[in-house]
Amino acid sequence: MSESQRSAYAEAEGQRRVSWFTAACVLVSNVIGGGIFTTTGFLARDLGDPVIILSLWLFGAILALAGAMSYSELGAALPHSGGDYVYLREAYGPLVGFLSGWASFTVGFGAAIAASAMSFASYCLQVAPLAPDTSFVAKGLAILLVWCLTAFHAAGVGPGGWLQRLLTTTKVISILLLILGGFMLGAGSWTNLTVRVSEAHSGLGLLVVPLIFVLYTYTGWNIAGYIAGEIADPARTIPRIMIGGTAFVAGIYLLLNLLYFYALPVTALAKPPVLPVAEKVAAALWSSTSARLVAALLCISIAGAVSAMVWAGPRVYYAMGRDGLFAAFFTSTGWTSGAPVGAILLQSAWASFLILTGTFEQLVIYSGLVLTTFSALSVGAVVVLRWRDPKLARPYRVPFYPMVPGLFIVASLAIVGYSLIHRPLESALGVATILGGIPLHWLWRKQTHRHRTTAGGAAA
Repeated sequence: MSESQRSAYAEAEGQRRVSWFTAACVLVSNVIGGGIFTTTGFLARDLGDPVIILSLWLFGAILALAGAMSYSELGAALPHSGGDYVYLREAYGPLVGFLSGWASFTVGFGAAIAASAMSFASYCLQVAPLAPDTSFVAKGLAILLVWCLTAFHAAGVGPGGWLQRLLTTTKVISILLLILGGFMLGAGSWTNLTVRVSEAHSGLGLLVVPLIFVLYTYTGWNIAGYIAGEIADPARTIPRIMIGGTAFVAGIYLLLNLLYFYALPVTALAKPPVLPVAEKVAAALWSSTSARLVAALLCISIAGAVSAMVWAGPRVYYAMGRDGLFAAFFTSTGWTSGAPVGAILLQSAWASFLILTGTFEQLVIYSGLVLTTFSALSVGAVVVLRWRDPKLARPYRVPFYPMVPGLFIVASLAIVGYSLIHRPLESALGVATILGGIPLHWLWRKQTHRHRTTAGGAAA
């Protein structure tokens, strides 16, 4: 990025109105969505061993922390809204940056919003069983959630930040009460940890797809980078939020999974329906009535995650539109809110389409592969930028370099390579989504060049 571009970014992002607490709420809410309350059911079904499942959650926490440390160096050095798009553009050029932003729109935020909203609907129908969680009613509830949150965030940082703080504090308190109440007052047993499905297989290859589910659940620790242009004192705040927030979430995840196996053996968790894990656990620990109360609290939790994504995602498309790589529609803001309303509306429309056409499990695998690929490229940007731009100011440097980013990159590429072979349909959809962005990049670059040439001729 040239000095003039950096000055333009600094001017556009001069009003940093998001405090460290609000940014931390966005991160925690974004990571703790529906996945932790649903994913363990799939793992129980596919692996059948609580020790292996807990080990996967621990390994996922290690990888997430390695990624958070690496992203912290990038976020502190390049504190502009856009996240991965900014890092990849600086490290690899505009095409890779554009494809990252395109993947964020189609998969990273669009599919993640859709999957979380579907999980929200599933829990709503556990509270009030008006229809099966696979019915059109469930899809309607999911879409309603997306558009209610869209209205809040289109109104600006003030209303959106207030809603995010409310949802996150309610979420964290409810989860902590669930954990404490489960261990202290619940009717569980530690002997459940010794129960194992007799025909379960645990080869290294069979762990890869379950690990994708786990990493999908940890996804979101990098969200501070997407709103970096609005965060106060980003050089100090972003590393603290990313690393501290990721460690906090990892602790909650491990405690929740221990609670799941304390409440029920793996055989019970694996029985259909596998999606509403936390509701099953609450019913086993206390009663069916308390299970509905927990399901209601989890609806709030998942709504907080969707809210964070509805807020952060459009900042990527806004940054791309400002660079001339997306339509000007993405840079349109509200008259008084200053929010990228055009980008917010388009993202919510795409998420609604995915809700109507996809299933939860397909969305997880589909989005997980693409996100893992670009996360690996972004962590690799730490290495590339240290080599290409050694004089770039780095208020924070990743510790144990290059081992920490190396661990994340190797693990991510191994997951992607294996999944390309063993989940060909979802992998093909992911590859097609990424490649579909290449002609769009060419189109927008050509249109921007024509516009600038015309403007330059008119000025002359």
